[in-house]
Amino acid sequence: MMPTIEISKKDFFNLIGKKLSNKELEEDLMLVKGELESVEGDVLKIEIADTNRPDLWSTEGIAREIRTKYKKSKGISFEKLKSSGLTVKVNKNLQKIRPMTVCAVIRNLKATPEVLSQLIQLQEKVCETFGNKRREAAIGVYDLHKIKGPIDYKAFKPNDIKFIPLEFTKKLNLNQILRMHPKGKEYAHLLEGCTKYPIFIDSAGEVLSMPPVINSDYTGKVTEKTRDVFIECSGFSLKYLMPALNIIVTALVDRGGQLETVEVVYSNKKIITPNLKLKKIKVDWKYIEKRMGLSIGKKKIVELLKQANYSIKDKGNVLELEYSSIRQDIMHPVDVVEDVTIRYGYNNIEPRSPELITEQKMNKINSFSKEIANILVGANSQEILSYTLINKNNLIKKMNLKKMKVIEVDNPVSKNWSVFRTGITPCLMEFLSKNTNKEYPQQIFEIGEVVLFDKNAETRTKNPTRVAWAKAGKTSDFTEAKQVLDFLMRTLGLDYSIEETKHDSFIKGRVGRVFVKNKAVAYIGEINPEVLSNFGIDMPVCTFELNLTNILNEV
Repeated sequence: MMPTIEISKKDFFNLIGKKLSNKELEEDLMLVKGELESVEGDVLKIEIADTNRPDLWSTEGIAREIRTKYKKSKGISFEKLKSSGLTVKVNKNLQKIRPMTVCAVIRNLKATPEVLSQLIQLQEKVCETFGNKRREAAIGVYDLHKIKGPIDYKAFKPNDIKFIPLEFTKKLNLNQILRMHPKGKEYAHLLEGCTKYPIFIDSAGEVLSMPPVINSDYTGKVTEKTRDVFIECSGFSLKYLMPALNIIVTALVDRGGQLETVEVVYSNKKIITPNLKLKKIKVDWKYIEKRMGLSIGKKKIVELLKQANYSIKDKGNVLELEYSSIRQDIMHPVDVVEDVTIRYGYNNIEPRSPELITEQKMNKINSFSKEIANILVGANSQEILSYTLINKNNLIKKMNLKKMKVIEVDNPVSKNWSVFRTGITPCLMEFLSKNTNKEYPQQIFEIGEVVLFDKNAETRTKNPTRVAWAKAGKTSDFTEAKQVLDFLMRTLGLDYSIEETKHDSFIKGRVGRVFVKNKAVAYIGEINPEVLSNFGIDMPVCTFELNLTNILNEV
């Protein structure tokens, strides 16, 4: 889902340094892949069509990108940051609960209503979308003047500590907060199974928060009178925590706040956060021209890169670029090409008819897939469509499998889209898990590509097309799955055989390997009860997954 944010027009124009007409605004929002949804008085509602750029989900982020169109960027340096003198000690009893945090201090912040509004909105957007609904990253912001350092981050038993949660008036223990506070009810599942809960607490015994649930009402309430703030981000991996923290503090620095570091002490190491050192990438300017399909020259490319907030060292054909650490979307030179193209303006690119004349024709595997879909629809099955990217946990752990060689996204925006699927059956299981309140039986299928390692391929991968079918219901068993497979294979005119095999996703003795002309092409069987439990499915499920690429030439 694309993030939609609300901003003050007056505040936005002040940050840009220029008033814009609605037409100019709509044009400039293209620089951030934004679309103006509505204008109501001073309130602008903007949809950002880029889930890879959480740094754009606020007035400050959008203004930062657009401002360079009208004036040269000041290029705030984060290479040398002053220490706040504050230390956060992380207790090792959090290891299996919520083990990591990164922190920062912002001083001399003018907390106007617009600043507070954007801070809250950005905090929520980053935690909910980039932070996977607070599971991977939860951010807390506090009034520094109410905190006495050092701060401890450690786990407590539910009845061992009480504090007043935000917007409440009486102290509650930790279990009471999870049962009674609206945020406790909403996020209690993130601490499910824990016998102790994470707490930030200062040296005076004042509780800051119970992450990832709720701040205290005393230290965790930031108002217009607040001038200095302490910010923490908790979770499981620096891969998510550091970007989330950096995005928040950069927005506050854009508001004139002074950024200072915090020493975070773990049992085996110390780290200084935040880390906002510039990132680097090298790009051949001719490569940019080639990918754009335009001959605009190096001088123009350099000009557009500067507008996109890059620092540039010209090394002949190669441009050495430095860019902000909050840019999580730049993983390859082609991402730089996109920035240049956006600054050039897609509307300024003149359409050109291709010189190569091609014949319109569906390729064999797509035509075959369409035939398969028609057959399965005729067997009273409903087709679904899911993403090729999947949650690694759904692909492996929930399917009761051990370690598997998978292709992972180097810098995923969300844990839900972190690896390429090696099978389609986990996608069917996830679909069924989200429809447990619907009428049974449920009979579904999906046709699509999977991504497998192939050391002989140029990309080291191959993408066979498969069909996966599943039925959830009281009578779902091996026989029902075989009846549908029989119908499919007879319609295709294929003979096949099944040999008993072992597969941890299936019930032992109720799973088979399907062969066509001595070639293994499918698994068929009844899903293991452990797998059903992992997905929260109460009904038996039978399934098969058939490699269409392998049988295409046999039809």
